[in-house]
Amino acid sequence: MTHRVTRRTLQSLLLKRFGMAAATHGLALALLWLAVFSDLFSGQIAWALFCSGLVIVSQLSFLLLFRTGYNLRFRDPSLTEAQILVALALHTFVLASFDSARGSLLMFYLIILLFGIFQLQPRVFVRCAFFAFFAFASLNLWEGYEMRLADPGLALLQCCALFLALAWQSLFASYIQALRQRMRQRSFALQAHQDTLRGMMRQLEDLVATDELTGLFNRRHFLRLALRELENLGPGRQHGLALIDLDYFKRINDVHGHAAGDRVLQTFAAVARACVRDGDVLARYGGEEFVLLLPNADADRLTTCCERLREAFAAAEPLGVQVASLSLSAGMTLLSEGDDLDVALQRADQALYRAKRGGRNRCDAAWEGAGA
Repeated sequence: MTHRVTRRTLQSLLLKRFGMAAATHGLALALLWLAVFSDLFSGQIAWALFCSGLVIVSQLSFLLLFRTGYNLRFRDPSLTEAQILVALALHTFVLASFDSARGSLLMFYLIILLFGIFQLQPRVFVRCAFFAFFAFASLNLWEGYEMRLADPGLALLQCCALFLALAWQSLFASYIQALRQRMRQRSFALQAHQDTLRGMMRQLEDLVATDELTGLFNRRHFLRLALRELENLGPGRQHGLALIDLDYFKRINDVHGHAAGDRVLQTFAAVARACVRDGDVLARYGGEEFVLLLPNADADRLTTCCERLREAFAAAEPLGVQVASLSLSAGMTLLSEGDDLDVALQRADQALYRAKRGGRNRCDAAWEGAGA
């Protein structure tokens, strides 16, 4: 889909550029027939009609290439060089039927080449400029050979003027291309800097949202996510909410040291990640207390998840720490539409208090009012 849209946009742009080129050919034809009716055209009317037909056929051929998309098969889909060379050849062909008015139409060589200043590489532009000069000079040499050159001095002056104009235009095209190349390089560098800044911003966001020790979300980020989930909660749906506290954690710190306590916290985080599904929100609420949000969960699923987490943590063995036993207590509640998060957290906290008072290593629910 993206490729088709890009291709359609490219073709639209190329057709607009072709329209400008075709309009320039139309202007040249208008000047041709103005010269015919002003008796400045040395050829016959039939020859003027033939030249006009060549111009029209050439432009219709290019239009057909663009309309059918065949131009996309070429290295340069704009066909800029081909259009310029055809236009230069046709212009020289028409100039063959002009005598005194020929110098007035030399500017069309420069106008035609203007279409390639921003598109053609410098060497390609110089090649087109050389073709233009060679075509005009050959026309004058041929007429001189045929003894039909009315004013050789004027022809030499026109050739020299055209050469200087084309040389200056070629230098200007090289400067423009070099400037575009520098701008492109700066654009790439700016894009790289922007990508780096975006990466740093993501890292900063992760640091702001993540607890450094456990790698879980911190309290602030959890509250932001939970409020958003609560706002999106529809009728008839529920979210599960649980406050989890590690039992006898102060004793672990006192007996084994704070490094061991940190290892126990990291062990819980690893075990909890394995017990929850994608989309569940687990965060360190503070100290040895954690909070768990299960979107779209009923009482049975919330209880099953908390019990699985309790059993997995009890069977865990922190690396490098000899702890007699690990356990946790959990207080559970459900969130419904229109519920207040602070009130729900208070319900979960009261259920956690009952679990602690009931002997620890257990999960209590706010909707039961008794041990689970």
